[in-house]
Amino acid sequence: MPQIAYTRLPSPLIHACNPLSRHFSTHPTHYFMNVICSKFHRLFLCTPIPNSRKIVSGSDLSQQMWLFRRNGTSGFSSSSTAEEVTNGIDGSGLTAIVTGASSGIGSETARVLALRGVHVIMGARNVSTGKQVKEAIVNEIPAAKVEALELDLSSMASVIKFASEFTSSGQPLNLLINNAGIMATPYTLSKDNIELQFATNHLGHFLLTNLLLDTMKRTVGETKREGRIVNVSSEAHRFSYREGIRFERLNDQEGYNRWLAYGQSKLANLLHANELARRLKEDGVEISVNSVHPGVVTTNLFRHFGVWGGNLGLFEGFLGTLGKLLFKNVQQGASTTCYLALHPQIKGTTGAYFADNNMAKASGKAGDTDVAKKLWDFSMDLIK
Repeated sequence: MPQIAYTRLPSPLIHACNPLSRHFSTHPTHYFMNVICSKFHRLFLCTPIPNSRKIVSGSDLSQQMWLFRRNGTSGFSSSSTAEEVTNGIDGSGLTAIVTGASSGIGSETARVLALRGVHVIMGARNVSTGKQVKEAIVNEIPAAKVEALELDLSSMASVIKFASEFTSSGQPLNLLINNAGIMATPYTLSKDNIELQFATNHLGHFLLTNLLLDTMKRTVGETKREGRIVNVSSEAHRFSYREGIRFERLNDQEGYNRWLAYGQSKLANLLHANELARRLKEDGVEISVNSVHPGVVTTNLFRHFGVWGGNLGLFEGFLGTLGKLLFKNVQQGASTTCYLALHPQIKGTTGAYFADNNMAKASGKAGDTDVAKKLWDFSMDLIK
């Protein structure tokens, strides 16, 4: 057994890294700091740290991080990768659409689904980049069936064109992964004059899902296999505007906050999934609809620190290094999406919220059925 020494941090650092510290509020600009401090506190105050004077043979620090290795009821954890959660699953005969598949967890989702035999249609705003990702997947997996089509979720015309091209091909559709998204952008209106984060993260996926739903229903009827829709949301759904969804002030530039607007769009992803799940269940349609928090992925997190409006200096470098130790890589970030898409464990589960490959509890606002119905009607009016 390697010898382990317990390290005690200086009391000021303990206080600063305590997740309950009064120094960090729940304001969305402090969201990632709260995540960092929570994980830092649990890791270094509650976990044995290798003594710097002793060699830990056959291991490294990441292997000591119990907080990434605690399996939930699914048998998987936050450290599980997309390949691990789909190991042994045969997805041949299934067809999936993955939005935002040209980078990050979207491209990893597409790769792993293709690895399991799924025919993957990649929706990519930059189609040339999408084709490069497709070529990389095929080079790695010669038998992979992958296509790349142009899809800009911020443009309803682009969504309609994408859906039309797909449906006219006559292909079935078993899986729809609504993954694409943007985060904390300056105030901008989409081509359809809708606040950009709401337009891209929610409305584009709402329209796409509606346009493809008949194809999914037909596929379920013909194949007798459950269809699955996955909305990639975020824990940031807890940090929306006070009223949740600003139905009356959606395009209000004066009251715009880039982080609250992002939280609003992620809350909308959850409300959309819950209402669609309710409607499909009521109609007896065997299509499950669930939401997922993929986790904080370092490549998506630390590039946004600059929008806090301050210069973090050396501390920013410290947080960047710490983030690589504490937070997820893309293989882990794509795992919960792939778990929901393919794993037989969750067959029949619908209208649920998942994180770290296990069912999780969403905010109270996300479970408000009246707001979900209002958002549905509001969104239908916008796409007409």
